Amino acid sequence: MGIKVENPGILTTVQDEGRFGYQQFGVSPAGPMDTQSFYLANILAGNKRSEGVLEMTFSGPTLKFEEENIIAITGADMSPCLNGEPVPMYQAAAVRAGDTLSFGMAGGSGSRGYLAFAGGLDVPLVMGSKSTLMRNGLGGVHGRKLQKGDVIGFVKPRTELPNMSARKLEPEIFPEKELTLRVVAGPQDTDFTEEELRRFFWYGAQITNESDRMGFRLQREEPLKHIGDGNIITDGIAFGSVQVPSNGQPIIMMADRQSTGGYSKIGTVISVDLPKLAQSVPGYRVRFVRIGIELAQDLYIRRLQKLDNLERHLGQGG
Repeated sequence: MGIKVENPGILTTVQDEGRFGYQQFGVSPAGPMDTQSFYLANILAGNKRSEGVLEMTFSGPTLKFEEENIIAITGADMSPCLNGEPVPMYQAAAVRAGDTLSFGMAGGSGSRGYLAFAGGLDVPLVMGSKSTLMRNGLGGVHGRKLQKGDVIGFVKPRTELPNMSARKLEPEIFPEKELTLRVVAGPQDTDFTEEELRRFFWYGAQITNESDRMGFRLQREEPLKHIGDGNIITDGIAFGSVQVPSNGQPIIMMADRQSTGGYSKIGTVISVDLPKLAQSVPGYRVRFVRIGIELAQDLYIRRLQKLDNLERHLGQGG
Protein backbone atom coordinates (compact mmCIF):
# COMPACT_ATOMS: atom_id res chain seq x y z
CA MET A 1 0.00 0.00 0.00
CA GLY A 2 1.35 3.41 -0.93
CA ILE A 3 1.48 5.00 -4.39
CA LYS A 4 1.05 3.66 -7.90
CA VAL A 5 2.74 5.43 -10.82
CA GLU A 6 0.28 6.28 -13.59
CA ASN A 7 2.72 8.55 -15.45
CA PRO A 8 6.40 8.68 -14.48
CA GLY A 9 7.29 12.15 -15.80
CA ILE A 10 10.57 12.79 -17.62
CA LEU A 11 12.99 11.66 -14.91
CA THR A 12 11.65 10.73 -11.49
CA THR A 13 13.88 8.78 -9.10
CA VAL A 14 14.01 7.85 -5.43
CA GLN A 15 16.78 9.76 -3.63
CA ASP A 16 17.74 9.88 0.02
CA GLU A 17 20.72 11.76 1.46
CA GLY A 18 23.18 9.55 -0.42
CA ARG A 19 25.29 6.42 -0.41
CA PHE A 20 28.42 7.23 1.56
CA GLY A 21 31.58 5.22 2.22
CA TYR A 22 31.81 3.47 -1.14
CA GLN A 23 33.60 5.94 -3.41
CA GLN A 24 36.81 4.00 -2.76
CA PHE A 25 35.12 1.14 -4.62
CA GLY A 26 33.99 3.36 -7.49
CA VAL A 27 30.38 3.82 -6.31
CA SER A 28 28.98 7.35 -6.44
CA PRO A 29 27.04 8.68 -3.44
CA ALA A 30 24.13 9.77 -5.72
CA GLY A 31 21.49 11.50 -3.55
CA PRO A 32 19.62 14.75 -4.23
CA MET A 33 20.90 17.34 -6.67
CA ASP A 34 19.31 20.16 -4.64
CA THR A 35 20.05 19.27 -1.02
CA GLN A 36 18.25 22.35 0.36
CA SER A 37 14.88 21.58 -1.27
CA PHE A 38 15.36 17.92 -0.34
CA TYR A 39 15.92 18.71 3.35
CA LEU A 40 13.00 21.14 3.50
CA ALA A 41 10.59 18.61 1.97
CA ASN A 42 11.50 16.01 4.59
CA ILE A 43 11.33 18.47 7.49
CA LEU A 44 7.87 19.67 6.42
CA ALA A 45 6.72 16.03 6.15
CA GLY A 46 7.99 15.29 9.66
CA ASN A 47 10.76 12.97 8.49
CA LYS A 48 14.44 12.71 9.28
CA ARG A 49 16.29 14.96 6.83
CA SER A 50 17.96 11.95 5.22
CA GLU A 51 14.73 10.08 4.32
CA GLY A 52 14.05 8.98 0.75
CA VAL A 53 11.90 11.22 -1.46
CA LEU A 54 10.99 11.45 -5.14
CA GLU A 55 13.24 13.78 -7.15
CA MET A 56 11.48 15.08 -10.26
CA THR A 57 13.34 16.63 -13.19
CA PHE A 58 11.70 19.11 -15.62
CA SER A 59 8.28 17.46 -15.22
CA GLY A 60 6.69 15.43 -12.46
CA PRO A 61 4.72 12.17 -12.33
CA THR A 62 1.06 11.31 -11.87
CA LEU A 63 0.59 9.21 -8.75
CA LYS A 64 -2.44 7.33 -7.40
CA PHE A 65 -2.56 7.04 -3.61
CA GLU A 66 -3.62 3.65 -2.27
CA GLU A 67 -3.23 4.79 1.34
CA GLU A 68 -3.69 8.07 3.20
CA ASN A 69 -0.63 10.02 4.23
CA ILE A 70 0.88 13.51 4.48
CA ILE A 71 3.10 14.94 1.75
CA ALA A 72 5.29 18.01 1.14
CA ILE A 73 6.47 19.37 -2.22
CA THR A 74 9.47 21.68 -2.63
CA GLY A 75 11.85 22.85 -5.35
CA ALA A 76 10.76 23.89 -8.83
CA ASP A 77 7.07 24.70 -9.32
CA MET A 78 5.62 21.94 -11.51
CA SER A 79 2.00 23.02 -10.92
CA PRO A 80 1.07 20.15 -8.58
CA CYS A 81 -2.63 19.26 -8.44
CA LEU A 82 -4.55 16.93 -6.16
CA ASN A 83 -7.61 15.53 -7.90
CA GLY A 84 -7.34 18.37 -10.40
CA GLU A 85 -7.13 21.14 -7.79
CA PRO A 86 -3.89 23.04 -7.08
CA VAL A 87 -2.02 21.82 -4.02
CA PRO A 88 0.26 24.30 -2.18
CA MET A 89 4.00 23.85 -2.31
CA TYR A 90 6.33 24.18 0.69
CA GLN A 91 3.47 23.07 2.92
CA ALA A 92 2.45 19.79 4.54
CA ALA A 93 -0.75 18.49 2.93
CA ALA A 94 -2.96 15.49 3.72
CA VAL A 95 -3.87 13.00 0.99
CA ARG A 96 -6.41 10.20 1.10
CA ALA A 97 -6.64 6.76 -0.47
CA GLY A 98 -7.94 7.15 -4.01
CA ASP A 99 -6.49 10.64 -4.49
CA THR A 100 -4.48 11.44 -7.63
CA LEU A 101 -1.48 13.77 -7.45
CA SER A 102 -0.30 15.12 -10.79
CA PHE A 103 2.46 17.45 -11.93
CA GLY A 104 3.15 19.44 -15.08
CA MET A 105 6.31 20.97 -16.48
CA ALA A 106 8.60 23.17 -14.41
CA GLY A 107 7.69 26.76 -15.12
CA GLY A 108 9.61 29.93 -14.40
CA SER A 109 12.72 29.27 -12.34
CA GLY A 110 13.95 25.88 -11.20
CA SER A 111 14.14 22.48 -12.86
CA ARG A 112 13.91 19.91 -10.04
CA GLY A 113 11.13 19.21 -7.57
CA TYR A 114 11.07 17.10 -4.40
CA LEU A 115 8.12 15.12 -3.05
CA ALA A 116 8.38 13.79 0.51
CA PHE A 117 6.00 11.35 2.18
CA ALA A 118 5.49 11.27 5.96
CA GLY A 119 7.05 8.11 7.36
CA GLY A 120 9.20 7.53 4.29
CA LEU A 121 9.13 5.27 1.24
CA ASP A 122 9.40 1.49 1.58
CA VAL A 123 12.42 1.03 -0.67
CA PRO A 124 15.21 -1.50 0.06
CA LEU A 125 18.54 -0.18 1.27
CA VAL A 126 21.44 -0.89 -1.07
CA MET A 127 24.81 -0.20 0.58
CA GLY A 128 22.90 1.63 3.28
CA SER A 129 20.95 3.95 0.97
CA LYS A 130 17.68 4.17 -0.97
CA SER A 131 19.21 6.52 -3.57
CA THR A 132 18.94 5.60 -7.23
CA LEU A 133 22.24 5.44 -9.15
CA MET A 134 21.01 4.72 -12.65
CA ARG A 135 24.29 4.09 -14.44
CA ASN A 136 25.09 1.28 -11.97
CA GLY A 137 21.50 0.04 -11.59
CA LEU A 138 21.59 0.54 -7.82
CA GLY A 139 18.94 1.58 -5.30
CA GLY A 140 15.51 3.10 -5.76
CA VAL A 141 13.07 1.04 -7.81
CA HIS A 142 15.17 -1.60 -9.57
CA GLY A 143 18.02 0.90 -9.96
CA ARG A 144 16.20 2.99 -12.57
CA LYS A 145 13.88 5.95 -13.01
CA LEU A 146 10.20 5.37 -12.29
CA GLN A 147 8.03 3.69 -14.90
CA LYS A 148 4.28 3.45 -15.40
CA GLY A 149 2.82 0.77 -13.15
CA ASP A 150 5.50 0.97 -10.44
CA VAL A 151 4.15 0.64 -6.91
CA ILE A 152 6.01 2.02 -3.87
CA GLY A 153 4.81 1.44 -0.32
CA PHE A 154 4.99 3.71 2.71
CA VAL A 155 6.97 2.73 5.80
CA LYS A 156 4.93 4.52 8.49
CA PRO A 157 2.25 6.70 6.88
CA ARG A 158 0.74 9.47 9.03
CA THR A 159 -2.67 11.09 9.21
CA GLU A 160 -1.49 14.00 11.36
CA LEU A 161 1.72 15.73 12.38
CA PRO A 162 2.68 18.11 15.20
CA ASN A 163 2.04 21.77 14.38
CA MET A 164 0.34 20.83 11.12
CA SER A 165 -0.91 24.36 10.44
CA ALA A 166 2.61 25.77 10.92
CA ARG A 167 4.23 23.38 8.45
CA LYS A 168 4.55 25.89 5.66
CA LEU A 169 7.40 27.98 4.31
CA GLU A 170 7.89 30.71 1.76
CA PRO A 171 8.85 29.04 -1.54
CA GLU A 172 12.50 29.31 -2.50
CA ILE A 173 13.47 31.67 -5.29
CA PHE A 174 15.91 30.24 -7.82
CA PRO A 175 18.14 32.29 -10.14
CA GLU A 176 17.00 32.80 -13.71
CA LYS A 177 19.28 33.12 -16.75
CA GLU A 178 22.39 33.94 -14.70
CA LEU A 179 23.80 32.74 -11.38
CA THR A 180 26.88 33.42 -9.30
CA LEU A 181 28.68 30.52 -7.65
CA ARG A 182 31.21 30.87 -4.86
CA VAL A 183 34.29 28.69 -5.33
CA VAL A 184 37.20 27.59 -3.16
CA ALA A 185 40.29 27.34 -5.39
CA GLY A 186 42.15 24.01 -5.66
CA PRO A 187 43.27 21.35 -5.22
CA GLN A 188 45.05 21.68 -8.60
CA ASP A 189 44.80 25.45 -9.08
CA THR A 190 48.62 25.47 -9.37
CA ASP A 191 48.20 23.70 -12.73
CA PHE A 192 47.13 27.10 -14.07
CA THR A 193 49.00 30.38 -14.23
CA GLU A 194 47.83 33.25 -12.02
CA GLU A 195 46.52 34.93 -15.17
CA GLU A 196 44.43 31.88 -16.14
CA LEU A 197 43.11 31.59 -12.59
CA ARG A 198 42.12 35.26 -12.73
CA ARG A 199 40.38 34.71 -16.06
CA PHE A 200 38.41 31.80 -14.61
CA PHE A 201 36.93 34.09 -11.97
CA TRP A 202 36.69 37.16 -14.19
CA TYR A 203 34.89 35.68 -17.20
CA GLY A 204 31.69 33.65 -17.07
CA ALA A 205 30.57 30.53 -18.93
CA GLN A 206 27.34 29.02 -20.21
CA ILE A 207 25.69 25.76 -19.14
CA THR A 208 25.46 23.44 -22.16
CA ASN A 209 22.94 20.78 -23.12
CA GLU A 210 25.47 18.17 -22.00
CA SER A 211 24.44 18.53 -18.37
CA ASP A 212 22.82 15.91 -16.15
CA ARG A 213 23.02 14.34 -12.70
CA MET A 214 26.66 13.43 -13.31
CA GLY A 215 27.91 16.88 -14.20
CA PHE A 216 27.24 20.27 -15.78
CA ARG A 217 29.42 21.02 -18.80
CA LEU A 218 30.22 24.68 -19.36
CA GLN A 219 31.19 26.56 -22.50
CA ARG A 220 33.66 29.45 -22.27
CA GLU A 221 34.34 31.82 -25.13
CA GLU A 222 38.05 31.37 -24.44
CA PRO A 223 39.02 27.92 -23.11
CA LEU A 224 41.24 27.80 -20.04
CA LYS A 225 44.88 26.90 -20.64
CA HIS A 226 46.83 24.55 -18.39
CA ILE A 227 50.50 24.94 -17.62
CA GLY A 228 50.88 21.30 -18.64
CA ASP A 229 48.50 18.96 -20.48
CA GLY A 230 45.69 19.05 -17.90
CA ASN A 231 46.14 15.45 -16.77
CA ILE A 232 46.90 14.46 -13.18
CA ILE A 233 47.33 11.26 -11.22
CA THR A 234 43.72 10.17 -10.66
CA ASP A 235 42.29 11.31 -7.34
CA GLY A 236 38.91 11.75 -5.62
CA ILE A 237 36.12 13.98 -6.85
CA ALA A 238 33.78 15.91 -4.56
CA PHE A 239 30.26 17.22 -5.21
CA GLY A 240 30.98 20.59 -6.84
CA SER A 241 34.51 19.85 -8.10
CA VAL A 242 35.31 21.95 -11.18
CA GLN A 243 37.30 19.75 -13.55
CA VAL A 244 39.10 21.32 -16.49
CA PRO A 245 39.84 18.74 -19.21
CA SER A 246 42.49 19.29 -21.85
CA ASN A 247 39.96 21.16 -24.05
CA GLY A 248 39.82 23.91 -21.40
CA GLN A 249 36.02 23.74 -20.96
CA PRO A 250 35.07 23.26 -17.27
CA ILE A 251 32.78 20.53 -15.93
CA ILE A 252 31.12 20.94 -12.52
CA MET A 253 30.69 17.49 -10.99
CA MET A 254 27.28 16.76 -9.48
CA ALA A 255 25.46 14.09 -7.43
CA ASP A 256 26.07 11.09 -9.75
CA ARG A 257 29.69 12.03 -10.47
CA GLN A 258 32.32 9.36 -10.97
CA SER A 259 34.28 8.70 -7.78
CA THR A 260 37.72 9.62 -9.20
CA GLY A 261 39.09 11.56 -12.15
CA GLY A 262 42.33 12.41 -13.92
CA TYR A 263 41.76 16.04 -14.94
CA SER A 264 42.98 19.09 -13.04
CA LYS A 265 40.41 20.58 -10.68
CA ILE A 266 40.68 24.37 -10.59
CA GLY A 267 38.26 24.73 -7.67
CA THR A 268 35.16 23.47 -5.87
CA VAL A 269 31.73 25.13 -5.78
CA ILE A 270 30.75 25.52 -2.13
CA SER A 271 27.99 23.28 -0.74
CA VAL A 272 25.47 26.04 -0.04
CA ASP A 273 25.58 27.23 -3.68
CA LEU A 274 25.16 23.81 -5.32
CA PRO A 275 21.34 23.81 -4.95
CA LYS A 276 20.93 26.86 -7.20
CA LEU A 277 23.21 25.25 -9.77
CA ALA A 278 21.14 22.05 -9.57
CA GLN A 279 18.02 24.11 -10.34
CA SER A 280 19.60 25.72 -13.42
CA VAL A 281 19.02 24.73 -17.05
CA PRO A 282 21.12 24.77 -20.24
CA GLY A 283 21.69 28.28 -21.52
CA TYR A 284 22.09 29.89 -18.09
CA ARG A 285 25.22 32.00 -17.59
CA VAL A 286 27.50 31.11 -14.68
CA ARG A 287 29.94 33.44 -12.95
CA PHE A 288 32.39 32.47 -10.24
CA VAL A 289 33.52 34.31 -7.10
CA ARG A 290 36.55 33.16 -5.14
CA ILE A 291 36.22 32.71 -1.38
CA GLY A 292 38.29 31.01 1.33
CA ILE A 293 37.64 27.65 2.96
CA GLU A 294 36.84 29.27 6.32
CA LEU A 295 33.95 31.29 4.88
CA ALA A 296 32.69 28.24 2.97
CA GLN A 297 32.63 26.23 6.19
CA ASP A 298 30.95 29.06 8.09
CA LEU A 299 28.19 29.33 5.47
CA TYR A 300 27.66 25.57 5.59
CA ILE A 301 27.36 25.60 9.40
CA ARG A 302 24.89 28.48 9.23
CA ARG A 303 22.70 26.49 6.83
CA LEU A 304 22.74 23.48 9.17
CA GLN A 305 21.78 25.70 12.09
CA LYS A 306 18.79 27.09 10.18
CA LEU A 307 17.61 23.57 9.37
CA ASP A 308 18.08 22.56 13.02
CA ASN A 309 16.03 25.56 14.15
CA LEU A 310 13.25 24.73 11.69
CA GLU A 311 13.09 21.14 12.96
CA ARG A 312 12.89 22.30 16.56
CA HIS A 313 10.16 24.80 15.69
CA LEU A 314 7.99 22.25 13.91
CA GLY A 315 8.77 19.14 15.92
CA GLN A 316 9.38 15.75 14.35
CA GLY A 317 6.55 13.60 13.11
CA GLY A 318 7.87 10.48 14.85
